[in-house]
Formats: sequence, structure tokens, C-alpha cells
Amino acid sequence: MKIRQALLSVSDKRGILEFARGLANDGVKLLSTGGTAKLLRDAGLEVVEIGDYTGFPEMLDGRVKTLHPKVHGGILARRDVDAHMETIAAHGIPAIDLVCVNLYPFRETVARPGVTLEEAIENIDIGGPAMVRSAAKNYAAVAIVTDPGDYAAILEEMRGNGGALTLEARFALAKKAFVHTARYDGAIANWLTALDDKNAPRLFPEKLQLAFDCVEVLRYGENPHQEAAFYRDPAALPGSIAHYVQSQGKALSYNNIADADAAWECVKSFDAPACVIVKHANPCGVAIAGTLQAAYEKAFRTDPASAFGGILAFNGEVGIDVVDALSERKHFVELIIAPGFSSAARAELVKKANLRLLEAPLERAPNALEMKRIGGGMLVQTADSFGISAENLKLVTRRAPSAEQIENLLFAWRVAKFVKSNAIVFCGDGMTLGVGAGQMSRIDSTRIAAIKAQNAGLPLKGACVASDAFFPFRDGIDALAEAGAGAVIQPGGSVRDEEVIAAADEHDLAMVFTGVRHFRH
Repeated sequence: MKIRQALLSVSDKRGILEFARGLANDGVKLLSTGGTAKLLRDAGLEVVEIGDYTGFPEMLDGRVKTLHPKVHGGILARRDVDAHMETIAAHGIPAIDLVCVNLYPFRETVARPGVTLEEAIENIDIGGPAMVRSAAKNYAAVAIVTDPGDYAAILEEMRGNGGALTLEARFALAKKAFVHTARYDGAIANWLTALDDKNAPRLFPEKLQLAFDCVEVLRYGENPHQEAAFYRDPAALPGSIAHYVQSQGKALSYNNIADADAAWECVKSFDAPACVIVKHANPCGVAIAGTLQAAYEKAFRTDPASAFGGILAFNGEVGIDVVDALSERKHFVELIIAPGFSSAARAELVKKANLRLLEAPLERAPNALEMKRIGGGMLVQTADSFGISAENLKLVTRRAPSAEQIENLLFAWRVAKFVKSNAIVFCGDGMTLGVGAGQMSRIDSTRIAAIKAQNAGLPLKGACVASDAFFPFRDGIDALAEAGAGAVIQPGGSVRDEEVIAAADEHDLAMVFTGVRHFRH
């Protein structure tokens, strides 16, 4: 379909002048509205303003300008239906072959602090979505352009096809246009249904509209007989795993991404060089040190058996020293994720053809909301972004922790946040010594963590321990003391806190309360 007449009406004016100039150079007649028309005319382009085209001026503060038969007739007329073409000809309506529209900045407006309902309403586009949907519906004859990123490719195709766009190109643009309007309407619905009875915004809308882009179809789901795909939130924060780039290795599976996400979120929480080893979504080794290599070696010591076939995450560029340490231990891993890899490290890692390497930007801002699908619905919550420092800890025992113990308690508390509940984490010298995860009983998690340390040959005498939730009975404290613990960090809040504190005093343990728990399911 040769493009002879185009209608340009954009809120986002990036690249529109160059695009209009390219269309004009191909002999395309330009129609336009308001600010877009002024921009093009000031640049010396010949353009017909929409009011002159329809014979009606823009009215009602611009609310009515393109809602006119001469506009929509020219867009919606089917070129393959004689009656349609005869009708628009009889009414003096030329065909419009290309529509370039993007919409009022509603999302940008409501993102501003203190925006009023009136301001938001005025930034709801009416004529724009109508034109977009009209052109997309009639993609067989009309090209709809909503993304400035497509301008160059469209001009290039037109030059290669004598001023025409193929049906395949128009259909691709139409699909993109329907996504554009759907997400625009979704943003409006989310914002409006989140208003309370005084029109103040709430966090959770009554009608939640979600939008995700398919990044890739995965090898399989949690099990090989399940199919899976990875979708990215268009608003995903830069530091999230959604922005990974795979530079090496086999295609990713569902479990690869889920485990890599768990490892990445954990390792990002440390400022010092850190290594996190994850197996089945749980950290099985976490450590900080002066270098990534030293952190890796400490993390590996926690649970060498579980580390086999695990996921490794680093919060700095992986160098050849880390790769050599992996090779020395013959440590098989499924995937390594880091902000980057040195050229020497890449040269060595490329020999491991099946090893997946992911790179992601190291930014620590948490996602605003977390979502979990359940049967027939979904759970939505804010992220567990609560941080704590030594000044926030409440001492509840006779013995106070030393400065070194406080550092290790805070380290253990940070790790516990990423361990499935019930979580018990033994730590010392900036590394995990034993991790008990995902048990129905906290006492069982305690015993498992101690067994893990024993299996790895790591002594627990004087170890610092974090519990993600309170101890409901004193038996958990008794088990920690029996294992050799010297200090404990936990939320507190049990009806038996006094009994638990008394048990800690009996064992001469130091114990502090955080006042907040870190359940992870």
C-alpha cells in the first residue's frame, strides 16, 4: 500500500520532525494538529492543519479536533470495498494511508507528586486512541505508527518499496498499536480505581491491570513436561534480573531464572564484595570479603554438596581469579550472574559451553510490588525492603553482643531475608556457616542448619544466628546453644518472649530483637 497522505498528531515529539521530513520527501501529503502542525510548519514543511482540512476549528480547549467523519472516514474506509470508496468520494473525503499518533502523557502526569484528579482527567486522550484503534483495525489499508522508535525503519521500508509499506509491516504496527492503547487505558483504570473516597491515591487499585512483554520462550518450566516463557514488566527497574543479557550458554529454563533472581536480589544487598550460591531458590552459601574470589571461597565452604549444580551471583566484575577458583574445585554450576566479566574470565569461561553467563546492571532499588499467582487469583504486596542498623537493635539479654558479633548478626539477618521460612542462619566471619530453610518447624530448621555446618566441618562455637521470625518456645534457643551459638538476632513478639529470653540468659547468649520479621514463602 503506497502512502500518499499521512496524519501526524503526537504528544511525544521525539523524532517527529525528521519523520515528517522523510515522508514529505517521498511525496506524502501531511495533515496535522495543533502543536505538531506548528512544529512542522516552523521547520518549513508544507502541512495542512486538521481544522482547515475538516472545515471545523479545534474546539472545547482541544478536546474536539480529530473526531470528525472526514478524519475517521479517510482512515476506516476499506479500499477493497467499492461501496466504501464510493461513499468517501461522494463526501469529498480523501483516504488517509498513515496515522502517526501517540497519546497525552497520562502516566507521566499521575507520576508527579501531588497531582490532582482534574489534572489527571485532562490528560486522558480521547481523539488519539480513537484514531489509533481506527487505523489499527484497518491495517489492511492503513499504517498506524505509535512508537518514535519505528520512524527510521518505516522510512527505510518505504524507500525500498517505492513509497509503500507491506501488509506484514502494517499488521506488525497494528498489533503494537493495540498494545499501546490497551496499556494506556490500563494505566488510567489502575490510577482511577486506586483513588479513595476523598480522591487520594492508594497503593492498590480495585481493578488491577497488568502488562508484560514476552522476552523468550524457555526450554521448559519447573519440570521438562511443562512449557514456560519469561515475561518482563515494561516498568521493571534497571537493577532487576528482568534486564539480564545472556552472553553464553544453553537456553534458560524456568528454574534457572527463578534461582538467578533469588541469588541476584540477595547479592545486591551487600556493599562489600559478595558471593551468593543458590540452590532451589535458597541461599546455600553467602559471604563477603575483600575480593570476590575470597567471598566465593568462603561461600563455597558453607555447603559444598549443595553448591554443586547451583547458581552463583557476584556484585562485581568476575575476574580470572574467580574462574580459577571454580576450576580448582571442579565446581559445576548452572549459571553465573554478575554486573560483568573480565576479558580473561570470558576467555576461560567460554570453554564451558553449557555454562550460562548473565549480566545485569547493579542497581539496588527494590521492585515497588511483588506478585504471586494463586489458583484463580493473585497476591500483591510491597517489597520487603525494611533495613535495620545496629542502632535499631533492642538488647533483651544480660549479655550484650560485641561489636564483631553485631556485624555478624546484621549479616545473618540480611541473609535470612532471602531464605525460605522457617529460616535459621548461622554466620561468622562474614560468611554463612549453616542454613536451615523451608521447614514446618523452626526447631527443625535449627537442627538442619547445625547439621549442614557439621557436614561442612565448620565449627559453630560462638556463631551468630538469625531467625526470620520469633521463637515460639524456648526449645529453639536450647538447640542453638547446644549447637554452640553465641548470639542471636530475631524479631521478638512471641507471647513466650520472656521464656525465650530467660533461656538465652541461662545459656549466657546475647540476644537482640529487630521488631520486624522476614517471612519468605
